[in-house]
Amino acid sequence: MRHDIVFLDRSTLKADVRRPAFEHHWQQYAMTAANEVADRLEGAAIAITNKVPLREQTLARLPRLKLIAVAATGYDVIDTAYCKAHGIAVANIRQYATHTVPEHTFALILALRRNLLAYRDDVRRGRWQSSNQFCFFDHPIRDLHGATLGIIGEGSLGQGTAAIARGFGMRVLFAEHASSKAKAKDIAYTPLDTLLRDSDVVSLHMPLKPETRHLIALDQLRMMKRTALLINTARGGLVCEASLATALREGLIAGAGFDVLTTEPPKEGNPLLDLDLPNFILTPHVAWASDGAMQFLADQLIDNLEAFARGEPQHLVV
Repeated sequence: MRHDIVFLDRSTLKADVRRPAFEHHWQQYAMTAANEVADRLEGAAIAITNKVPLREQTLARLPRLKLIAVAATGYDVIDTAYCKAHGIAVANIRQYATHTVPEHTFALILALRRNLLAYRDDVRRGRWQSSNQFCFFDHPIRDLHGATLGIIGEGSLGQGTAAIARGFGMRVLFAEHASSKAKAKDIAYTPLDTLLRDSDVVSLHMPLKPETRHLIALDQLRMMKRTALLINTARGGLVCEASLATALREGLIAGAGFDVLTTEPPKEGNPLLDLDLPNFILTPHVAWASDGAMQFLADQLIDNLEAFARGEPQHLVV
């Protein structure tokens, strides 16, 4: 039996993607606009998508579709309720970014905790050259050793971040939330409000769901220490971006490092893009994108297709 496979956004993955070891027809597109999805998937049994949304209006036009293979861990672009009701399997990628995302998280933490951007900018402006001594102390430099890291999300990325933190000598807290105790019973949880008040760094590592949207807004930012950092390498919608912009401008927290925005790419602007502050770092959703992580993802993506074709589906979310 031949499977027709369509990869909707191949350019989102910089890796070698092997062809599946079963009879198939492969079609790939660099990118796919919303109004092109249904036509490109017409007749396909397997759709591969990273960030191209597949909603009910489109899925209803695709009666032959049997599997949606998401080339990512997050699957909020998929209408999973429709898929479940109509027998469309959805598989995602697991455990591929367990090193690269925590490393990026700590790159942001270290840069902000030690005010690297502020000192770099000072040197560029001639501040060091005009100093009357060998160094200057215009910006606070805070150690990680002995500081408290509060992690919201205790999956593999949260726990990978915790492992690095402990190596720096940090105290680690995990936030209690709606599904936390069901996911990892061996973790001692801290109420979210307490975690926000006690942490020197708060790092987000959880999926975006209706109940987690704007989990961090102005009320939560006001709970945090004025010396604290907020790090988000998970999903942009977890934080109210307008509230964060206000908090940074008013000095409610010491800084923030983000790798994600609510809408990506941010073609129509975003309040965080207007922040020209040395205590805010924004990277373009690349925490996941080390060469090794992307190749692991690409290999598992095809593993998921092959497992489904032989009747042994793996990594199903629906």
